[in-house]
Amino acid sequence: MTDDLAFRRLELTVRRRIDGVVHGDHQGLSLGTGSDPEELVRYQPGHDVRRIDWNASARAGEPFVWLTRAEHALETWALVDRSPSMAFGTTDREKADVAAWAAAAVGLLTQGGGDRVGIGLIGTDTVRWLPPGPGRIAARRMLRAAEGERDGETAMDLGAALGRLGAQAPRRGLRVIVSDLLDPIGATTGPFAWEQPLRKLAARNDVIVIEVVDPRELELPNVGQIVFVDPESGAQREVDTSDRRLRAAYATGAASHRAATAAAVAGSGAAHLVLRTDDDLARVLTRFIHRRHRTPTRPARRTR
Repeated sequence: MTDDLAFRRLELTVRRRIDGVVHGDHQGLSLGTGSDPEELVRYQPGHDVRRIDWNASARAGEPFVWLTRAEHALETWALVDRSPSMAFGTTDREKADVAAWAAAAVGLLTQGGGDRVGIGLIGTDTVRWLPPGPGRIAARRMLRAAEGERDGETAMDLGAALGRLGAQAPRRGLRVIVSDLLDPIGATTGPFAWEQPLRKLAARNDVIVIEVVDPRELELPNVGQIVFVDPESGAQREVDTSDRRLRAAYATGAASHRAATAAAVAGSGAAHLVLRTDDDLARVLTRFIHRRHRTPTRPARRTR
């Protein structure tokens, strides 16, 4: 499929199936000049006296004013994992394809007056940054980006990439992390190396983690003797998948890993969406957006 055809299909999907559930403009992530009341505080010199709450002031015996949530253009950055582990899929698409689709859809959904979307592509040794631009342009750039490495050792892990994202985009906004959350050294239980950087990022931004998985990463099929190859280290291991106990142990370990990553993401304060390579991607993303609109977004912590 050509890039232009893929883009037109994605844009049509977003407009028909997803965009209709996004109602209203986004909110700012900091307190400042705006119209919607956000926090009632004691009056300090310099506060706008027009925002004094006379009822609260009368009850407290001292003046209180409403601070408002800032309304400004939304700056979005999508950090997309392109490490060799993403070049895997047992359906009609690979995890890397799902990641590109999700990042491009985010670009189309966040386009608005003055809004800008930047993209970071995590390779084996560095992050390649695509400059911020209107959401439609960012989506097209994402779909046209060259494929990531299909093998090779990973020097740039997700934790390091998150740290670079914080330095690359210091202004508050929306941050979307798209990855399979697989550890380069095979860790299946927390704490993971990316937990602390993710927590730090979510302290100042609205963060969504999109975890991409393939069905065969969750359970093994009974297909007899097969050889597994680690795309990053090149290590190989022959496994007899007809062994029922081995398949059960694999499924248990995979479920434990998924639970550990979900707990780590939730503990950071970020939202969590899981996309499988066999999902109806538009349907799953639409349901996720519905849930986010029903649940108010946690604002980033104030810094004084």
